[in-house]
Formats: sequence, structure tokens, C-alpha cells
Amino acid sequence: MSFKYLLVIALAMSWPLRLVAAESGGLVVTLASVADRVRTQNPDLNAARQRIGEALGRMKQAGRRENPRLQGELEHNTRSSEGSVKIGITQSFPVTDRLRFEKEISVKELKAAEAEVRDVERKLVAEGREELVKILAIRRQRELLREQAAVSGKLADFIDQAAEKGEGSRLDAGQAKLEAAKLATEIRQLDAAEAAAIGALKPLLGMSPSAKLLPSGDLPPIRIPESGAGSSRRPDMQAAKVEADAASLEVDLERSKKYEDVEVGVFGSAGRRIDEPGGAESEGMVGVQFSIPLPFWNDNSGNIEAAQAKLKRKQLEVTALDRNIRNEAEAARAEMAEWAKLEREVRTELLPLADRQADLAEQTWRNGQGELQVVLKAREQRLQLASSRLDALRDFHLARVRYEAAINQR
Repeated sequence: MSFKYLLVIALAMSWPLRLVAAESGGLVVTLASVADRVRTQNPDLNAARQRIGEALGRMKQAGRRENPRLQGELEHNTRSSEGSVKIGITQSFPVTDRLRFEKEISVKELKAAEAEVRDVERKLVAEGREELVKILAIRRQRELLREQAAVSGKLADFIDQAAEKGEGSRLDAGQAKLEAAKLATEIRQLDAAEAAAIGALKPLLGMSPSAKLLPSGDLPPIRIPESGAGSSRRPDMQAAKVEADAASLEVDLERSKKYEDVEVGVFGSAGRRIDEPGGAESEGMVGVQFSIPLPFWNDNSGNIEAAQAKLKRKQLEVTALDRNIRNEAEAARAEMAEWAKLEREVRTELLPLADRQADLAEQTWRNGQGELQVVLKAREQRLQLASSRLDALRDFHLARVRYEAAINQR
């Protein structure tokens, strides 16, 4: 059996596994569908959505009055039949807009929770797209190595047959076989890298370790998107602004707490009194009672200062986040431009030159005017350039994923 066929068998070892997986069923995911899968099945995102329920419950509870209190008194004279019963109801009433501020703050907190969940979704979708880009790039790289390995296998067979006829060098045949075997090893390394990337993608898609994942599609052509909008589309910016608004309301809330609630109540009492020499008499009374706290010692100034400092911090965080988002988007866009330029240069200039150089080196060697090392070196250079182009294509799309996440493009 020739070395070429041995090499083909070695390169094809991983394909039956993929065919079995495809026939037995599995989740097919593409760059177009990965985001929807993350949004519907990611367990971390599903857990984060419970924040909305928590905030909704707090909003329903906020701004409610305290329950009224039922009070009662019972008196009995142990030396006579005198006694009395008193029953009253008291209710506290805020003298400020405290309840309204509490309600408005809870509404802001609900909006912030919704924005925070959208931000978790944005980050998880970006992670899923990045892992899928890596997988598709690995597959392109493996296809390139397979093509190169097939060519090297044919060359090894040609040299081996020539050596058997005494027309070639055994040393050259061994060198060619070694080169082909090296490519086969690199292919196996890419298989391991793909398995690792698939293992990282499964949790993002809410899949169990034993489930089959079938990434599909290819990396699209390079196209730099138009400049996106500002930071207002980012959910973390929306959350930061809402939190700043809530902090402003918290200042008003703490100021309103300078004056505590007053309590007002009504009561009724009935009793029996013995007044000599007239005897026992029954009597009844109704009345109103109230309690007004006096702000002598505690004017809540400390909490007011803390709320004002929090408001200032939240406002500064909004400014800093806006700057960071714009820098993040611009950096990713500039990176895309550089990778696109490199990919175009390698594809249109360097690769054609390497192809011509490799063909010329092999033709010269076959005519007996060159050495095999020159041929192998030329092919290695071409392979390196092709790999560099694929790396640039991969890194462009990774930068694009970061750019789209920076501007919150769905």
C-alpha cells in the first residue's frame, strides 16, 4: 500500500465520527441562529431573568402604608367590682412624600433590572458567536491542511517510486513522508482544538455534555459595517442612567425621612365605678389620640449626605461608561480595518506570489535543476501565508463580534 493511501486513511479517521453524529441527530447551529439559541436556552440568562421578578415584587410592595394597629386595655379593681375596658385603633400617616418616592424608586429599580438582564444577554450572545467563529475558522484551517497533506502525499509517492527505480533519493523520499506526516499531526491538533471549542460553546447554548452539537456554515466574506450609534443602545448604559435617576430620588427620599410619620387613633372605653353613697355607676367615653415625633436629635442628615454622594458617583459612572463604550466600539472597528487590510493583501498579493514560487520550485526540481528542500520550503511558506489569511479572517470576525456587542447590534 502506498504512502499516499496510508495518509488518506489517517486524514479520514475523524470523518466517520462526524457522519455518525450527523446521522444520529444533533443540534445544528450557525452564525445566524446561535444568538436565538442563547436567548432561549442559556441557563445563566434564564437565572438572570429572575431579577425582573424580584424587582417586580419589590415594586408591588413599595409605597404601601403601614397596617393600622388595634390597641386594648383592661382594668379591674381587686378590692371591688370596679373595672374598665378600652379599645382603640391607630394609624400612622406620613407628613411628607416618602411613600411616593419609595414607589418611584421601585419603578426605576425594575427598569434597571430589565436592562441588566438585557446586558447579560448581550454578553452571552457575544461569547456564543466568538466560540462559533473559532470553530468555523478551525474547520477552514483543517481543510487547508488536508489539501496540503494530499499534495505532499502524492509527492512522497512519486519520490518513493522514483527511488525504487534508482532515479531518486531515499533521503528525499523520507523527507517528503516526514513533511506529510507533520501535516497529519497538525490536523489532529486542530481536531482537539475544535473539540475544546465545542465544549466551550455547549454550555452557552444550554446543552448537556453528552448532547451532539453540529456547527454549520462558513465565515462570511469580510465587510466592515457602517459606524454604529452611540452608547445609548447599550443596556448597561440604560441601566446606569436609570440607577442615576433612582439615586436622585433616593436623595429626596432621605430628605423626606427627616420628619417621621405621625400616628392618629380613635378609642372607646366603658367602665364601672362605685361612688359612695350613690353606689355603682356605669360610664363610657370616646376620644381621639395622636403621636407626633419631634425632630430634635435626629434630622437624618447623615443618610442625606450618603445619598447625595451616591448620586454623584452614579452620575460619574454614567460619564465613564459612555466613554468606555465609545472607545470599545472604535477600537474594535479599527481592529477590523487592520485585519481586513491584511487579509486582502495576503489574498491578492502574497498568496499568488507564493503559488507561483511553489510551482516554479517544484518544476525546477522535477527537471533535476533544484533540490527538494527548496520545494518543501516554498510549500511551507505558501501554507504559512494561507494560514495567516485564515487567521486574519478569523480575527476580523472576532473583532466584528466585539464591535456588534459594543453597539448592541442584535
